[in-house]
Amino acid sequence: MASALAYLLWPAIISLPLALTYNDFYKQVFPASWYDLAARDFWHNSEGVYPSPCGLTLGIIAVIIGQICVLTFFCSYKSGTMGKLLNIQKEGAPTYDLKASMIHHLSQPEGFVMLGAYLIGTWMFGLMPSSYYSFSGGINWLHVAMQLLIVDGLQYVMHRLEHDLDKRIYRASHKPHHRYTNPKLFDAFDGSPADT
Repeated sequence: MASALAYLLWPAIISLPLALTYNDFYKQVFPASWYDLAARDFWHNSEGVYPSPCGLTLGIIAVIIGQICVLTFFCSYKSGTMGKLLNIQKEGAPTYDLKASMIHHLSQPEGFVMLGAYLIGTWMFGLMPSSYYSFSGGINWLHVAMQLLIVDGLQYVMHRLEHDLDKRIYRASHKPHHRYTNPKLFDAFDGSPADT
């Protein structure tokens, strides 16, 4: 059962943005000034047009839905509703307070605050290529897959560099992430603002 739910995790995460883009359903949810260039007079500036907040809103909603799906899956897993848990560490494993761990995870500044600031900044200041902001053409699944693979590869390279490039960089930014001797799911996201 856990495997089946794990395979449904990613489709659940992208369900709302896909539903909103299907047959231009977003046009019924968002005002025209958010996605229609002709109706976006207030988004124009002297250098051109600011990107609309529609795509930004869909992106932030996808992040929130992703967190809800992952937290729901993890809580179901930890409660044992998906079967008996197999403990890897047989002795010395500390007790796990799920509620305290979730509160700690959701309150991390390198989580929602930094991610939200990054998304809002790159989107609203038009720092991405113009095709990134277009709602025409639908979803190119090959591009989505390539983006996921490239981002994952870049994160791996950056992680290796944090470990191997210079020990001062490691100590200043990445070492707090490795303070756990019995890591849990939320510990993967618990580093430092410099690391993020």
